[in-house]
Amino acid sequence: MRLSGKTILVTGADGFIGSHLTEMLAARGGRVKALSQYNSFNNWGWLEDCNCLNDLEVLTGDIRDPYYCRSITKGVDVIFHLAALIAIPFSYIAPMSYVDTNIKGTLNICQAALDNGCERLIHTSTSEVYGTAQYVPIDEKHPLQPQSPYSATKIAGDALATSFYNTFNLPLVIARPFNTYGPRQSARAVIPTVITQIANGARQIKLGDLRPTRDLNFVTDTCRGFLSLAECDEAVGQTVNIGSNYEISMADLVNLIKEIMGSDTRIVTEEERVRPENSEVFRLWCDNSKIKALTGFKPEYTIKAGLEKTIAWFADPENLKKYKADIYNV
Repeated sequence: MRLSGKTILVTGADGFIGSHLTEMLAARGGRVKALSQYNSFNNWGWLEDCNCLNDLEVLTGDIRDPYYCRSITKGVDVIFHLAALIAIPFSYIAPMSYVDTNIKGTLNICQAALDNGCERLIHTSTSEVYGTAQYVPIDEKHPLQPQSPYSATKIAGDALATSFYNTFNLPLVIARPFNTYGPRQSARAVIPTVITQIANGARQIKLGDLRPTRDLNFVTDTCRGFLSLAECDEAVGQTVNIGSNYEISMADLVNLIKEIMGSDTRIVTEEERVRPENSEVFRLWCDNSKIKALTGFKPEYTIKAGLEKTIAWFADPENLKKYKADIYNV
């Protein structure tokens, strides 16, 4: 299926990955509806920074409302479902919020897509569902391990989406991206945390556990993965990893950022940033052979090239001032 000429809905379009994906879709000339979570300030999140607003239909609402979901999916051909609560530490203290958004919200989108005859639904999963790797690289057959309330709700959301394919033949793909970074990333993530603290002149950087490894992907590559899966008929009904097949420890990542930024700042462990031992995911390394076989997709950015672009964006004073580097963002 080609996306050109289709009417496309992006949920979570006001977020980090969603805003970049929305820009890509708009650049392709698609009829894009971008869903931003309703708020009384009429603020559209990161969509406010996009240069394609004139080419979008921006909607404000909430996927937790099934009636609203049914309304906004009428006449839509393709849905990219990215709306979710994603901060792992906050899921420790507000788990019901994650159930309402990540499980019930996904149910609402699936039901609405089915009722309105949507041609394709790309549901966003996360590598966090795998938990600490039992073997590497991690392929799609790896056991699922709910090591946080967040990951538990994403596992449940994935299962619900799959059930709609199996039961009702809803044409969907579960896209499972590994860790994504780049401009506009949430302040709670490690890369923005390090960059913003250094850029603000901190002599010591407050971080959590630096032992875990991650498969890091520049946001442009992740979005390209989404698009390739949306256009791949053979991917329908399948779960597919999006990643680089490369892992780096958080300690090595921090040192690489320091090297690029020319910083000699000291690293300090702050206990409130450390996850509970059994909740920490210590190793994530993506086997991306399935998406390569299905679509020919492969990442374009090395970790260093992606970090250089990310650092340049965050170091811009206009962008840096949007982040509160001195506050730990749960």
